Amino acid sequence: MNREPIIHGEGILNLIPQRPPIVMVDSFFGIEEKHSYSGLTVTDDNIFYEEGKLQEAGIIEHIAQSAAARIGFIYTRQGEKVPLGFIGSVDKLRIYDLPKNGMKLSTEITVVQEVFDITLISAQVKVEEEPIAECRMKIFIRKE
Repeated sequence: MNREPIIHGEGILNLIPQRPPIVMVDSFFGIEEKHSYSGLTVTDDNIFYEEGKLQEAGIIEHIAQSAAARIGFIYTRQGEKVPLGFIGSVDKLRIYDLPKNGMKLSTEITVVQEVFDITLISAQVKVEEEPIAECRMKIFIRKE
């Protein structure tokens, strides 16, 4: 994986439908086959930051937006409008640690299966190569 983001900062807004204050991805590192890579630097002004840590809901939203960034990247490369996606289910969620201010999340999204407008992904979130969360997520994509 290329460790330099190919899209970051405000450019992420071209890949995802979310807008501040709920943007939970700040860098996109690219796609390799069925894998995509994204990141987030945790800040204390994050809407999901409480008690000195990014909370579970923030990690789940980060995973969902990482999957959205993958779809957005594919669609923008094809010159198409980025579709809306909705979380259908979250399974096998494991959160090992809650990241603190300044920590950088590195997230790998792996496409397990795609059927029509439903994508099943597996996600791994790490901080400095240490796993902090993982899950499977079913995402429904609404194409216009």
